[in-house]
Amino acid sequence: MIPLSVLDLSPVTTATPGSAALHNSLDLARLAERLGYTRYWLAEHHNLANIASSSPELMIGQIAAATSRIRVGSGGVMLPNHAPLMVAERFKVLEALFPGRIDLGLGRAPGTDPVTSYALRARQDPRAGDEFLERFQELLLLEHGGFPEGHPFRNVRAMPADVALPPIWLLGSSGYSAELAAAFGLGFAFAHHFADYDAASAMLSYRERFKPSATLARPYAILATAAVAADNDAEAERIAASAALHYVRRAKGEYLPLESPEVAAAYPYTPIDRERMARQRARLAAGSATTVKDRLLALAQATHADEVMITSMVYDHAARRHSYELLAEVFALPR
Repeated sequence: MIPLSVLDLSPVTTATPGSAALHNSLDLARLAERLGYTRYWLAEHHNLANIASSSPELMIGQIAAATSRIRVGSGGVMLPNHAPLMVAERFKVLEALFPGRIDLGLGRAPGTDPVTSYALRARQDPRAGDEFLERFQELLLLEHGGFPEGHPFRNVRAMPADVALPPIWLLGSSGYSAELAAAFGLGFAFAHHFADYDAASAMLSYRERFKPSATLARPYAILATAAVAADNDAEAERIAASAALHYVRRAKGEYLPLESPEVAAAYPYTPIDRERMARQRARLAAGSATTVKDRLLALAQATHADEVMITSMVYDHAARRHSYELLAEVFALPR
């Protein structure tokens, strides 16, 4: 059976403030390890009232310390927000403390709005063109000592110097990151849970163009997708109403804490809202464990995914836990 993993945004709800959401992430990570999930990744978002996950590297350390086997990583570090040297050193420290358990997932987007993005980078030197590509190349050069003679970074070493960077994954919601991951021989994770781009097109292109590297001999692709499982289809649909309202509000630029299913059910949706909800449902598998399993396996088959990573924006933490429990059981995850 295909491996399952968790992508966690630490959802903030009208009943769960950000501080509690972070503690919920620790609780869910411990559960995910007991249930047999392969890895637990933390997202990076800023200035969003519905997401508490703003510092994945800090949460990676906390979660890795609270668990013993599950791989823990970033899904991902938004590289344009950070100096490559700082990213290298933080993840080397994590790798030194938790050897063989850390993943470095890198993303191109800022994970926020333009003003907040500017605030994040205000003290950094402005760069023209594709900041991600430039910073990504700088990160690799720092790791492999590839700067030429005379370059100011020639003698800069990311510390601890005796620790290699953990495996690098490129995250994407289009074909660009897929091509980049293939060219560098890296793992690739596609964000099906919010991407308009066709997942199969990106992931199959990644496989076709993949060039083996010193760190990865064969392509490995993760499909990140949204799912909500419950004891029956009707209950899952009720729980998923919170995510539907969140999507409708986000399309209007309203980033509010996640509402309860009851509030979501009573919301005065317009015809345009309902069209948006229908599009969102194409990216969300909701239902009984068997219903969700069938949807996820069909997606995995269409995209040739090696692994499925599940994210769940659920109002009630107990319901979110139960969703992952049901999926672990129906997929017969090894414990």
